[in-house]
Amino acid sequence: MTNIWQSLNRPIIVLAPMADVTDSAFRQIIAGCGQPDLFFTEFVSADGLCSDKGRVKLLRELYFTPIEQPIIAQLFGSKPDKMFEAAKLVASLGFVGIDINMGCPDKTIEKQGAGAALIKSSLLAQEIILAAKEGSGLPVSVKTRLGYNTMEFETWGPKLIEAKPAAITWHLRTRKEMSKVAAHWKLAGELVRLATGTGVLTLANGDVKTVAEAKQKAADYNLDGIMLGRAIYGHPWLFSDQTNITITDRLLKLQEHARLFEQLYRPGPTNNALFGGHTKNFAVMRKFFGAYVKDWPNTAKIREELMSAETAQGVSVILNNSYVASNSLS
Repeated sequence: MTNIWQSLNRPIIVLAPMADVTDSAFRQIIAGCGQPDLFFTEFVSADGLCSDKGRVKLLRELYFTPIEQPIIAQLFGSKPDKMFEAAKLVASLGFVGIDINMGCPDKTIEKQGAGAALIKSSLLAQEIILAAKEGSGLPVSVKTRLGYNTMEFETWGPKLIEAKPAAITWHLRTRKEMSKVAAHWKLAGELVRLATGTGVLTLANGDVKTVAEAKQKAADYNLDGIMLGRAIYGHPWLFSDQTNITITDRLLKLQEHARLFEQLYRPGPTNNALFGGHTKNFAVMRKFFGAYVKDWPNTAKIREELMSAETAQGVSVILNNSYVASNSLS
């Protein structure tokens, strides 16, 4: 099977997996504007995929359309046997790879021994990587951090590399630092050095705001690629060459995004057919409203009104009423 990581031109520019952000609705919106080299799903529990009840619900998070390819499924878990079974399922769905989350600092994830907790259990981390590879036959990558409480990449990195993942994406902070400090870009070159000659690709993530900046960082540190995350909020054109995005562009795109989210994830024929009635609360869209209307005239007022919207139609009404009356957008 083709290793997608080896087939892409350098630097590889990818979009970070983000819970309740990079769902299929938003990925489709991004793809329509200009997509990254690789998409990732929101992270999904390997344990959950191994239970009949959990699988039905979580398959919603693994849904994708052809325009979202190439796409990688991100999984989390701490049980190699469950990771093996989940990876086997993922391979049957048409993904080009699997990414294992070993950096999430959420306490509910860490209590399961998953996410950033695996930084403290390097042998288990290796077993999980190997289980995912064996179960899926797909290239398996890892997203992690520089350490747990302190900088541990010089010992943690080699342990990961021993398991021969296709790629490692380093969030350039420790678990303790969360996102409260600037990313440690000065360490990127050392991360590249750890993987030199191993065949394992090195990507980095943290505070990069544009594709141009990503390419410069990759060149500066000889990285194989860069992962962008928060810069995508309210800016689905991030990976395109389009400049001078107007207020009208953003108004229309927000409405399109809200309609697509509603079509996929609210009760109705599409949701029933795809996800068996497992819906998402429209409140998830609130994460996007502030970013879409940032720097608009009357931003605070518009944002406050949008936070009360419960439907895509409600979003459209608020935007139309807030914009210049002669420029009605429906």
